[in-house]
Amino acid sequence: MALRQVHRAMSELRRGTPVVLQGGDTALVVAAAETVGARGLADLAGAALAPAALLLAPVRAAAVLQRPVPHAAEEDGIVALRLLPTLLAPEALRSLADPTAERLLPEVPERVAAPPLAQAAIALAKLGRLLPALVAAPASEAAAPRLGLLQVPAAEVLAYPAAAATSLARVAEARVPLEDAPQARIIAFRAADGGIEHLAILVGTPEKTAAEGGAPLVRAHSECFTGDLLGSLRCDCGPQLRGAIRRMAQDPEGGVLLYLAQEGRGIGLVNKLRAYTLQDGGLDTLDANRALGYGADERSFLVAATMLRAVGVERVRLLTNNPDKIEGLSACGIEVLGREAHAFDPNGVNDGYLRTKAERFGHILG
Repeated sequence: MALRQVHRAMSELRRGTPVVLQGGDTALVVAAAETVGARGLADLAGAALAPAALLLAPVRAAAVLQRPVPHAAEEDGIVALRLLPTLLAPEALRSLADPTAERLLPEVPERVAAPPLAQAAIALAKLGRLLPALVAAPASEAAAPRLGLLQVPAAEVLAYPAAAATSLARVAEARVPLEDAPQARIIAFRAADGGIEHLAILVGTPEKTAAEGGAPLVRAHSECFTGDLLGSLRCDCGPQLRGAIRRMAQDPEGGVLLYLAQEGRGIGLVNKLRAYTLQDGGLDTLDANRALGYGADERSFLVAATMLRAVGVERVRLLTNNPDKIEGLSACGIEVLGREAHAFDPNGVNDGYLRTKAERFGHILG
């Protein structure tokens, strides 16, 4: 029930409808700055007990205010800006939230203290793959039922990533011969909230290898619509995906490729496209993600660990260039016996992308 309630709250924000976060004797009505319209703003005003503020990550707030914005530890890395009446309009809010949008601000907001539950509000927007920019105001307990707004405990929002990952269950399985791996099967996993599925591609017989004490090849591959499907030259995801399947087919111990619904290091396809626009303006991958209000990497390794356990594989040889994946899977109880390199030459377009991976993300590219 908790997972379902949070999933519904994400959907409400994506539709432009406010939701009410609850925590102890505190309530906060929030709406996503990029999707809220006139009706949503009216509902938010009807629920609010005080003037609304805009919640932003510090990097985005610094760009809006055009000055550095140091924050105190108790603010959890969230900056609140007072929204004057001229800024409480859908177009102005989108301009405040989205660094790729045209700047249409009649005036610059001033900074105020972040309200309680602000961290949960930002987390909910990220879960919905929205820009982490929320219109927020203190609310009364009676506001949600009076206005027909969904209520969700803030603690359940913060617990959602781990709860969803550990609830993953197998829902479908089929033999799918692949061009580079005729002996392949695909297993679909779905969380208890009914959200988007993750896939495990099993090449050969990795379960048999694991049952006999061996360690099959494993790759945790985040889905990349542009690279995997369209053959984008901006990244190396397509070659990594197909190269991993080829290597597993050639390995006598088989392999498991986890195809994870974590596009753009967990920020989603729409935000990845926004990040590309920022990169075309001069930012690298890491700084573009931060400019959108996201962290450098928003992915969860617990998803991968849960899927591996479900297929009976808990000792692996990890096919990766990313030391964080080794640490992340190990922290989730998967025994990583070794790393096998998985690098591909630059193509003339993704040279800067690969350089950023090595220099700023610590990938081992040789």
